[in-house]
Formats: sequence, structure tokens, C-alpha cells
Amino acid sequence: MTLPISRRRFIAGTAATMAALPTLHAETRPVLKAGDQKGGLRALLEAAGGLDGLAYDIQWSEFPAAAPLAEALNAEAVDLGPIGDAPLVFALAAGTRVKAIGASRSDSYGTAVLVRPDSPLKTAAELKGRSIATNRGSIGHYVALKAVIAAGLKPQDVTFRFLAPADAKLALTQGAVDAWATWEPYTAMAEVAGHARVLVSGRDLLPGLGYVAATDSAIAGKRPVLQDFLLRTVKAQAWSYRNVDSYSATLAKIVGIPPEAARLQFVRRQQQWVPIDAKVIQDQQGTADFYEQVGLIRQHLDVRRTFDTGFAVNTGA
Repeated sequence: MTLPISRRRFIAGTAATMAALPTLHAETRPVLKAGDQKGGLRALLEAAGGLDGLAYDIQWSEFPAAAPLAEALNAEAVDLGPIGDAPLVFALAAGTRVKAIGASRSDSYGTAVLVRPDSPLKTAAELKGRSIATNRGSIGHYVALKAVIAAGLKPQDVTFRFLAPADAKLALTQGAVDAWATWEPYTAMAEVAGHARVLVSGRDLLPGLGYVAATDSAIAGKRPVLQDFLLRTVKAQAWSYRNVDSYSATLAKIVGIPPEAARLQFVRRQQQWVPIDAKVIQDQQGTADFYEQVGLIRQHLDVRRTFDTGFAVNTGA
């Protein structure tokens, strides 16, 4: 079978990185324990052919949100995984021994506070005295707090119910809570299904940062493997935006969500991998300072120590 030109270019582009990995016999191949969130790295890499020609094996573990992924990182049950800026702060403040090795920026529209389509609420200010479901310390929790404060309210003016995404959605649709603060692909899924509408978007509230975070032990022992995986992810992202329709269809099948939701959340996210530069660190410090301000973390966190800037994201593509 002849591969499409874009797929052949993708596979050929990994050759330089693969050359840096040690040559090993099959029985001594390294194993990368990769954590993932719904709609995340595995779907992207599989759709783009980014797992072809690996010199190591990948053991995948999927999590519904960042909090259980962070717990797995802390327990070293996984070596790395995708995590947003706010949950990374929350995890680091709790003592999780990880560092961000790759950074991306996205349009934060889909990180949002949702309400039922028939809800009378029209603005964030009307959340006063209302209940909001979200994951504690998640990017959903972050956007809800940002929205409340931007509307002139205090965090204590709303009641948070800390639930996993599936339970939070059920609570919203059944009327047990007034709002649900969540992220993609959950936002797109709820919109496409007609279960919710966006009350407040994170577009003007959040820096749109996301990371691949790796444990300190994995960085020390599997650095070439981590670097190869990160570059494959960056290349797969570039491939996906050159092949929007085919990728969206594949994403829907792999993740198990409606094709309309897959395409919606993917197109509007516009994720781009960027170097870990002074602006990234400044924005991440702002997130940490905000969580300290609202009392979600107790100590001051100097985020400069939570990055490893020695990993490349420039693929030359």
C-alpha cells in the first residue's frame, strides 16, 4: 500500500530523532509509560502515523481529567502526560515530582462555564448564589474562578461541587447544579448534543497554556525517549492542521465522540507547540499566583523550577 505524501513526510521526519536513540535488542527496548486524557496525545499520534518506527514501546493509560493523571505521575505509574497550566500548578503544590518539558498555546474558548440551554443565566455576574460543578484544581475550576472574579464577585459567592466530568455533566443536565466548568472535548460534546451552551468562555480569561509533563525519574532515565516522543507529538500536531477533515474523523473514532464534536473542538482550539520561553514562564507564574491568591494553594510557588527547558520542540518541518 502506498502511503499519502503527507504521511510519508511525517515518517521520514522522525529519522533524525530516532538516530539519537540507543540501538537496542528487542528484549531490551525501553518502555515509555504514557498517560493521556480524553481526546489527547494517543489519538493525535495514531491518526498522524506518529507511532511508526518506534525504538521503544509505549504503555498507554487514559484518564478522564488532569487530577487522576497527576496522581499517576506522582506515583510514577506513568512517565509523562498532557496537563493544563492550572492543574499542573495544583499538582506541583501538592508535591508531585514532575516538570513541564513541552509547552503549547491554544485558543481557550472551549475552556468554559456551561449552563443548560434553557438556563435563565446570561452573564457570569448572575452566578452569584449558584452552584458550579467542576474538578478541584482543574482548568475548569480555574476558568470558573477567573469568570467569577472578573464579574466582580468573590469565590465564596458561588458554591463549587467537585465532580469528575461525566458526573458533572449529569448533574448539570438533571438540574442538580446551575453550571458546569469544563474543557475540550467535553464542551464541544455538550454543545453538539444540545445539552449545554457556553455562558462564559475562557478566551479572554486564560493564557491557553498546556504542557507535556514528565516525572523527574523519567527525565533522568529516559531523556532520549521523552525527546523523541515530544517531537513526534509536535510533528503530529502540524500534520493534523494540514489534514483537518481526515484527522477529525479519525479522532472521533479513536476517542469515541461524535464527528461534529471532534471537528469543532479541534478546529477552534488551534493548538501550537511553542518553546518554553520567558513569556510562558511569566504566564505560568500568573496562574500560580492566582491560585495562591484565592487560597487553592497555601505556599508561594516559583514556577521557574518546574520547567525543564532542555527539550526541543522545533522539528524543522
